[in-house]
Amino acid sequence: MKVTYNWLKEFVDFDLSPVELGHLLTMLGLEVEGMEQLGGGMDEVVVARVLEKNQHPNADKLSLCKVDNGKEILSVVCGAQNFKQGDTVALAQIGAVLPGDFKIKRSKIRGEESCGMLCSEKELHLADESAGIMILSDNLTLGMPFFEAMGLKDTIFEIGLTPNRADCLSVIGIAREIAAKLGKRVRYPSIVVPEYGEPVDSKVSVTIQDAAGCPRYAARFISGCKIAPSPAWLVNRLNTVGVRSINNVVDITNLVMIELGHPLHAFDYTQVAGGQIIVRRAGEGEKFNTLDGQERTLAVTDLVICDRDRAVALAGIMGGENSEIIDTTTDILLESAFFDPPTIRRTSKRLGLHTESSHRFERGADLEMVPKALDRAASLMAQLAGGSVATGRVDNFPSPKLPTSITFRPERANALLGLALPAERMAELFRNLEFQVQPVTNGSFQVTIPSYRIDIEREIDLIEEICRLNGFDQVVATMPVAQVISDRPSLHQRLQRSVRDHFVAEGMHEIISFSFIAPEAADLLKLDADDPRRNSIKLCNPLAAEQSVMRTTLLPGLLDTASRNMCFRSLDLRLFEMRRVYHAVAGQEMPHEPVYCAGLISGNRDVESWCHQGTAVDFYDAKGIVENLFDLLQIRGAVWSADTPETFYHPGKACRIMFGGGTIGTVGEIHPEVLKNYEIDRPVYYFELNFEELVRLAGARKAIVPPSRFPDSVRDLALLAPLELASSQLLDCVRALKQKELEDVVIFDLYQGDRVPAGHKSIALRLRYRAADRTMTDDEVQLVHQKVINALTGKLGVSVR
Repeated sequence: MKVTYNWLKEFVDFDLSPVELGHLLTMLGLEVEGMEQLGGGMDEVVVARVLEKNQHPNADKLSLCKVDNGKEILSVVCGAQNFKQGDTVALAQIGAVLPGDFKIKRSKIRGEESCGMLCSEKELHLADESAGIMILSDNLTLGMPFFEAMGLKDTIFEIGLTPNRADCLSVIGIAREIAAKLGKRVRYPSIVVPEYGEPVDSKVSVTIQDAAGCPRYAARFISGCKIAPSPAWLVNRLNTVGVRSINNVVDITNLVMIELGHPLHAFDYTQVAGGQIIVRRAGEGEKFNTLDGQERTLAVTDLVICDRDRAVALAGIMGGENSEIIDTTTDILLESAFFDPPTIRRTSKRLGLHTESSHRFERGADLEMVPKALDRAASLMAQLAGGSVATGRVDNFPSPKLPTSITFRPERANALLGLALPAERMAELFRNLEFQVQPVTNGSFQVTIPSYRIDIEREIDLIEEICRLNGFDQVVATMPVAQVISDRPSLHQRLQRSVRDHFVAEGMHEIISFSFIAPEAADLLKLDADDPRRNSIKLCNPLAAEQSVMRTTLLPGLLDTASRNMCFRSLDLRLFEMRRVYHAVAGQEMPHEPVYCAGLISGNRDVESWCHQGTAVDFYDAKGIVENLFDLLQIRGAVWSADTPETFYHPGKACRIMFGGGTIGTVGEIHPEVLKNYEIDRPVYYFELNFEELVRLAGARKAIVPPSRFPDSVRDLALLAPLELASSQLLDCVRALKQKELEDVVIFDLYQGDRVPAGHKSIALRLRYRAADRTMTDDEVQLVHQKVINALTGKLGVSVR
């Protein structure tokens, strides 16, 4: 928003310098992003008179002039032809620096000396374009600085407004802020409309078909206007705030928009069929040519202004070519309306058409400013365009809106701001803002908000106004009081981190998949018809049908990820995910959301190279990852039940992990038909663990035991055991002895063949013995080793081969 120092002073008295005013506005929350001194440093541009204008002796298109600057007669060469002898002009003397850092110097042009330059509006940055040099009034004092003589010395403020402060998109709005801060009163422009002739109702009718999009529409009829260039003061005023002058009527609508903040539009009345205005939604695909010469394709969400036969304007954004003001226009239908901000914003964004009008309407205009802006523009058109204003105005306002009233508690404001302002002072600040204040019970106020402050909705907004006007610098700076709280992670959090680190150490990569899956996932996994995981929770507003239910298992996300990777020839996969699943609970609104950890492996065990043959992973790789995890968590006593626990596993190639009679997880090879459903053509191994159960079963942290400095002794033991005897029973039996010298035991060989009796197998154990405080003798090792043999043969019925 651009506004000038002099324009603001017309509406409020203040004695601040431009720099002080800029600081005041910034401290009010209206950040001044830039200040430009208009005419500053250009006192060498003075009023002068052309005494002689002769043809340049050496150039057909140049003139050689004698110019009086009030002190001396100067010779100036000029290329413009729009002036004559005796005209008063603006002369840039030697040493003057014009905008663009253009310095005037004494020079010779085609052999003739030139001691200055006659200036146009463009050269002085008073207009974007100009036809020639400026011709000034003859009653100006020669030699007087041009900007001072013309009253153009000013300061332009560039103010960056937040979107909620639509009330400050006007000179009046900013003047109100200055007045409120300084305790002054705003001088609003006096609006007197000279009305003549027949009533406006006989010329104009307004029908609002969409009251939601246009709550209010007012119009006036002005006849006998003469379209002409605007007077210099109006042109200069618009130019200083960056608005290009077009003609007197259009310039008036722009002036009122900048002054009062309410956009207006002027129609050529003869182009409005029947003098009828109809506000409606556009038809889908309707074509409309806007004033910028572009054909627009409209949608049913767009609001248009129509006459009896066609659309004549895009509501709140831009008028149409078919009803614009042209040089021959004499009768004008003047519009002032309020349009729904979201509607204007939607249309503006969709069409990529941002105007000064749409900028204000989409942020929220003042509903009560509609008739005031209309009358202000009509008064100026009667004055500057010679128009005759018809009696009365059309004001279609179907549902008048009551002003907003908010209860305000002074003690709460002081508590939040850390101040001790008296309630009377707060009431005074509100009245300075032109809010109405009425005391109510318990020391509170009932504050009625003016229609232009659409950003004030709650008590906290009023508290912010108190803070702004009293001064942000009056809020005492205090250090926050805080306690140092030891926020140690819970056991659940620590174990989550440990489990993730374990999987990463196993060479796996974590994925994060959507919690939403397709309803068909249960069928793809071949879940039984009565499987509770088919009872998934449906989303009310899914993003897509493929993401319309909450997952009950992590497997679909891992298979989808594996399938996509395999499509890109990434075949050696080790993936894991640790997230919540969602199980519906009968009779409860909220689901049960346990955390599960799941992993998927496929491809080669090692990277193929000259020393590795690329052996594929198998069931035991997946089982080993889980066993290592149990070892990390100190979970002892898990039973691996050799059955097919899930329908999505390959029969005979999966097992259930049991503890205390309950299932805590599963591991196995995915069924080929399930893999086919996910377009996977190679074996995939999967494990899934209930993390909540792992937390419950996890033992104490492993104590760090320093390694022994003494040598070990290794003994191998070959046993003949029945086929049905699980190898884990052998290991458990050895570990149950709790011999501190027994450091490790592993199974290193399994043999079944004609050299062992039928129904038996040969299992070889390797046992490592070591003492922490000495080197063990052979007799000591043999003593412990014999205890192991006795336990195995006595408890499990095996024999030593």
